[in-house]
Amino acid sequence: MIAHELINHMIPPLKLTDDSAKAITWMEELRVKELPVIDEESFKGLISEDIIFTSNELSSKVGDFLLSGQSCFVYEDKHLYDVMKVSTDNDSQVVAVLDKEDKYIGVITIQDALIAFAQSAAVQSQGGILVLSMKKIDYSMAELARLIEADDVKILSSSIQSDLLDPEKIKLTLKLNTIDVSRTVATLERFNYKIIATFEESLGNDVNQERLDILFKFLDI
Repeated sequence: MIAHELINHMIPPLKLTDDSAKAITWMEELRVKELPVIDEESFKGLISEDIIFTSNELSSKVGDFLLSGQSCFVYEDKHLYDVMKVSTDNDSQVVAVLDKEDKYIGVITIQDALIAFAQSAAVQSQGGILVLSMKKIDYSMAELARLIEADDVKILSSSIQSDLLDPEKIKLTLKLNTIDVSRTVATLERFNYKIIATFEESLGNDVNQERLDILFKFLDI
């Protein structure tokens, strides 16, 4: 899933010459707290409810405000993961999308990105999850895939997180295509990999959907 496929065409950009009252009206109608601002086809940043209400100037032009999120954008060929990283880095609920010529072409909401992620095959497919701890220097997905696939198991997805307690280590999360992960755990431990958590998913679709609904409610979308 790449950025241009996730653009929400219902959310228009504001212009520098639009007044802040219009910005607030659009935010209320679209149920968003931020909107992208452009000057012709150039992305200038984001304006939020907080920026406007803090100034208490509903008659001011959008261009009169100090905009946020000037770096809150991705190029149209970037992956969903890049969209979510930019959103997190900028603490923003929307991410602008630019073409290769740096022209604004649309915006993605983090809600849409999360829904796309939740609907991806790796998330929807049942399977077990392993969490490994290792030194960065020892990380090799090719080697891990070789060991795991030797047991006739496939890796559906993976993610890496820095170990907050040890900057030289990472935590690697693997989603597998099998519910019973015991054989894979035994194989990896035999080759001195440290497994710090396992999750064997055997829930039905209704329960999975309920979990996703709770997640979305928690995120207020």
